[in-house]
Amino acid sequence: MDFVINAGTRIEYDGASGAVINAVNILSRDIKKKFTDPTRGNIIKLTRDASLGEEEFTVTVGETITVAASDSLGFVYGLLYISEKFLGILPFWFWMDQKIEKTDEITVKGGQYKSVKPAVKYRGWFINDEVLIMKWAIDGDSEEPWRMAFEALLRCGGNMVIPGTDKNSRLHRRLAADMGLWITHHHAEPLGAEMFARAYPDLKPNYLDHPDLFNKLWEDAVTEQKDGKTIWCLGFRGQGDAPFWSHDTSGKFDTDEKRGKMISDIIELQRRIVLKHVKNPVFCTNLYGEVMELYDKGLITLPEDVIKISADNGFGKMVTRRRDNHTVRVSSMPKERQKSGGIYYHVSFYDLQAANHITMFPNSVDFVDRELTEVTDKNMTDYWLINCSNVRPHAYFLDAVRKKWMGESVSDETQSVSFAADYYGGNADVAAVYRDYHTAMLNFGENEDEHAGEQFYNDPMRVAVNAVFKGKSDVPGLNWISGAGTIREQIKKYTDFAADNTDNIAAFYKRCQSVSEKLNGDAKRLFDATILMQTAIHRYCTEGLKTFGEGYEYYADGDFKNAFMTFGRCAELYKTSNRVMRGSEYGVWKDFYYNDCFADIKHSAYMAEKIMGLAREKGDSASHVRWYRDAVYAPEDREIMTLLVNDNHMTDWELYEAFKRKENVK
Repeated sequence: MDFVINAGTRIEYDGASGAVINAVNILSRDIKKKFTDPTRGNIIKLTRDASLGEEEFTVTVGETITVAASDSLGFVYGLLYISEKFLGILPFWFWMDQKIEKTDEITVKGGQYKSVKPAVKYRGWFINDEVLIMKWAIDGDSEEPWRMAFEALLRCGGNMVIPGTDKNSRLHRRLAADMGLWITHHHAEPLGAEMFARAYPDLKPNYLDHPDLFNKLWEDAVTEQKDGKTIWCLGFRGQGDAPFWSHDTSGKFDTDEKRGKMISDIIELQRRIVLKHVKNPVFCTNLYGEVMELYDKGLITLPEDVIKISADNGFGKMVTRRRDNHTVRVSSMPKERQKSGGIYYHVSFYDLQAANHITMFPNSVDFVDRELTEVTDKNMTDYWLINCSNVRPHAYFLDAVRKKWMGESVSDETQSVSFAADYYGGNADVAAVYRDYHTAMLNFGENEDEHAGEQFYNDPMRVAVNAVFKGKSDVPGLNWISGAGTIREQIKKYTDFAADNTDNIAAFYKRCQSVSEKLNGDAKRLFDATILMQTAIHRYCTEGLKTFGEGYEYYADGDFKNAFMTFGRCAELYKTSNRVMRGSEYGVWKDFYYNDCFADIKHSAYMAEKIMGLAREKGDSASHVRWYRDAVYAPEDREIMTLLVNDNHMTDWELYEAFKRKENVK
């Protein structure tokens, strides 16, 4: 028998958990969104079936729809299955502006629908670097962005989350748990404990000096979370996402052997704390960055019951990350198939060098598929934690990864076509630009993963400006990209990367504009606010960085007026990039990018303005009269000094605009 869902359909449940009640409320909301006035009432009912495994469900359609499961997440996934498969509400409906078309009713064919077993046991997101959503509210509700993120994760079949970074992880832990998600922890915050430096700001965070205080923080964290579903992250990295030896002043950790032993001993101590309070706990530890290097040398010992989590480098490649100017690219992929294991993987990253945060992952889906397929082949499928950042800019790759953790294959071709079908009405041109996006990204190295996100044009540029102001002879912060050399040599090598990609990204941006011109309505608005906007950030920031390099060449040659004008054009390009980004905010997305404080494109414009001011001080007269007269006065009046000036002194930007007007006079 077929079943007709309409606005009168109601959900019956008895004794359900908070997570199930939340899912019932989601489906009830979706029914209201989808259907017009009720014509007749019928029932979706929930029933417990102990024969089903963890997280499994069946949906049986007949006179009623019966959702059967043995646990809370089984019911949650069953209810969300109805929302997606019967009502057509997609995993990223909120984050990708899916328009829910109203209808009177939908007929669902009778039969039984069964859950698919995921390929990964614990699969989830780390809502990390969440500076956009932490300063954004939906209809005045600052918790709603988090609720929408957790809902999207559940719709993707996820069951685990780190619900924010540092304070945010504790602030939103209860909401995530109430929605049915397992809670795990940042590798810099073992056991989800408060940072030592925050708890004891007057003490140096050295474990050997204060072991009792560290141990108390860890035990307090365990007792606070012991009754929930927690995957206990063990480890000892340090304060503020840095190695502990960078804070240690004792000199007792001056070798890799000493560092590895310290980490091994503390992991075992933390493990014993958890075992004292929790029956059958799940443990994990992160082999991240320098920890992976120590483990690869055989200097860290781990208990058998701890899931070993390997990480990519922030650019999707399973090798250790670059930190500052240190890069060794030690493989984090085991050489042989493992008994167990997991990964921490980024579709968004923040490294103050070249990563993506407000723009899409700069490598291909084919590349991601190859890396994750090898991860699966090595049996590292106990735990996949994906850094999702602020969700909206990364929905395309989050959608691809959720298919992988559900056991599907993905490729540039299939993902671009399916994503365009889901959110852009199947437009083939939209699919094509998503498919080709990575080909327009700046390549800053010899490795396949070394394509730049928007941070490449911003953080290092500001480091370079700072070095100029301080009169440095070189810029150590650019060594990773330019190598050692004079400041002029380094800035040129760095900015030449942008110069070499200017035409490529400009052509791709023009292509995206052409696609936009053929779209209309909701599809155009979404396209313009997502991939077109992100391409514009790359296009204008690339040109901005290239122009900065040109300006510095003038500056280094002592041609300060041309440097002044070129730095001004650089500032305008960064301002344009920021303006396009903020122009993508509409409706619920108002002020979404307000707190772009990582790439902070507006601050790059500010720094460009500062260095144009420095060029003015170097080249203009002390009274700021010479360039003013050059910009404003007729040639025959410039040397007449009966009145030194006829106007108030100009700011740098007013002077720049005056020179521009003069240039435009025919």
